Amino acid sequence: MVPSFIPDRPQRELREAVRYRRSLMEERAREVNRIQKVLEGGHIKLGSVISDVLGISGRAMLQALAQGEEDVARLAALADPRIRASVDLLARALTGLMGGHQRWMLRTQLQHWVELEAHIAEADREIAERTRPFEDARQLVESITGVKDRVADVVLAEVGPTITPFPSPEALAQWTGVAPGNKARGGKRLSGKTTPGNKALRTALIEAARAASHSKNTYWGAQYRRLVPRLGPKRAALAVAHSICQRIGIVLDRGEPYADLGGDYFI
Repeated sequence: MVPSFIPDRPQRELREAVRYRRSLMEERAREVNRIQKVLEGGHIKLGSVISDVLGISGRAMLQALAQGEEDVARLAALADPRIRASVDLLARALTGLMGGHQRWMLRTQLQHWVELEAHIAEADREIAERTRPFEDARQLVESITGVKDRVADVVLAEVGPTITPFPSPEALAQWTGVAPGNKARGGKRLSGKTTPGNKALRTALIEAARAASHSKNTYWGAQYRRLVPRLGPKRAALAVAHSICQRIGIVLDRGEPYADLGGDYFI
């Protein structure tokens, strides 16, 4: 076990930047939910006909709606012609009862969403600059199925470019909080519940595990499908996250990229 891990100042600053970006992304998700609630209150069903309400087309229509446009045909005409929904379908989805208060709410929320997008983009640039010296470690980590982009940023921020502070990959998994517990009494195991660990890294690895679980012809996908009937989706994803965490420790320790064992490993 690693009782404590205090990284140097550059890594602490990177960690703060990555965690701050995460909080911005969570706030963005909450703002999207608020926008959806206002639309539902005004009987606007745009989310049922286009996949991304805050994409280019959705945002153009919502901004016009927030500014007071009431002609649904004009609103629908703002959509990109390439989207699947027809103009008539969009017009029906945009037919509602948006009062002055709801339009004000929508304007304010859209403005906040745009500001959050700008802050997240700025954080992305800052993190990219700070992780540039760790490009070799990034490539090793991103060679693992499911570990891409922002998940790799979390790994570099929370663990660093090496696992020197950790005696083994399993110690890293225990520190992260994805390893099974070993509570026992009288030689009998009582619980395999995981212990608390690094919340940011644990969350990122579970997200990576869920992404990898849907991959085809990969070891992680096969592992997840093998475990989910017995453990359920949440615990199966946690088990895959444990395996991914161990593999991160191995690739960083050996300096060798991940080699997938294949989707037929358990056959």
